[in-house]
Amino acid sequence: MYRISQLAEKAKLSRSTLLYYEKQGLLDGTRQANGYRRYSDKDVQRLHLLQQLQAGGLTLQECKSCLAGKVERSLLEQRLRQLDEDIAQKQQARTLLAALLGEGSLRPWHQQTDKLAPDAHLDWLKLQGFNEKQALHLKWLSKDMNEHDQYMADFMTVFQTLTRWAPGSDADSLKALSLLPSTPQNIIDIGCGKGFSTRLLAQHTKAQIVAVDNEQSALDELGKRLAEQALDSRVTLSCTSMTALPFSPSSFDCVWAEGSAYIMGVEQALTQWRPLLKEGGYMVLSDLVWLTDSPSDEAVAFWQGEYPDMQTVEKRLTHMRQAGFAVIDHFTVSQTAWSDYYQPLKARVAQLIPSMPNSTAIADLTREIAIYERYLGEFGYHMFVLHKET
Repeated sequence: MYRISQLAEKAKLSRSTLLYYEKQGLLDGTRQANGYRRYSDKDVQRLHLLQQLQAGGLTLQECKSCLAGKVERSLLEQRLRQLDEDIAQKQQARTLLAALLGEGSLRPWHQQTDKLAPDAHLDWLKLQGFNEKQALHLKWLSKDMNEHDQYMADFMTVFQTLTRWAPGSDADSLKALSLLPSTPQNIIDIGCGKGFSTRLLAQHTKAQIVAVDNEQSALDELGKRLAEQALDSRVTLSCTSMTALPFSPSSFDCVWAEGSAYIMGVEQALTQWRPLLKEGGYMVLSDLVWLTDSPSDEAVAFWQGEYPDMQTVEKRLTHMRQAGFAVIDHFTVSQTAWSDYYQPLKARVAQLIPSMPNSTAIADLTREIAIYERYLGEFGYHMFVLHKET
């Protein structure tokens, strides 16, 4: 016979645990005349059996049922399903922790986090040591902070020799300009890149223009081209973030943003950039949109990863009206705008594949080109010409 302290030692359990088991009817000691409990070898073995059942993930009450009679198969099946779910969750947690330590890809996590909490995700990336430019590139391009530096190096290797960095054409930009009721005198071109629209605006207006981008190399190239065309006197180059523009309210009578508003979110861009406009000012922006209400599953899956906030034209028009703009006109950019971008890109990727066979950036661009070739028409860039309402 064993005292409770001796039983606790043999079973490697605490005295309070044994008292709790006894209260739950899992253990039945004999109380002696002196008030002390005594336990037998049978009680020791019952505890060992209880521990073996618990090792299968059974609760105390389930163990009690198993000790009292025949084990119910349905109970074990239910517990097995629950255990499989727990294992899957813990494996998912382990995969994430390993990835955060650099032992795996963080792409799925970044994509899901950016979809659920884009602003919080951006702020968190900055806390991890990325500046805003790097964080935005990570959100939209590399999607993996462990591989970001290599990804961006490969990405810039692809694009450094290309003229256009996004779909667009002079004809579409000039069409949008012609739809403005009056010619603007002060224009800010946000996300200008290498400055195709900037140069067109300088050529076809007499406006003072501020060209904004966070990629200094693109601005440097734009500056050279403007100088060559003697257009530099009316254009100021500003390497700054589109999310924190250092300009006073009512500084411009036109905000121009081709293919760039998505970086900070179109709705946020409409709200943040509107105060820059004088009363009655104009905004011209283009955005990637769905052109059908029933796009192909493959196209949807691809753009859900690349541009989760992609909307239909009607949805974007609603956003613009809600932000305080009247819609002057809108149109889908031409096929030329796409081919002028993708044909040189496709040739450049094909040229680099032999020397960069394992590049994630090259693989991403290859998938994007394939989606463009298969499904263009289900989606496209759309130009919106807007008027600031008072």
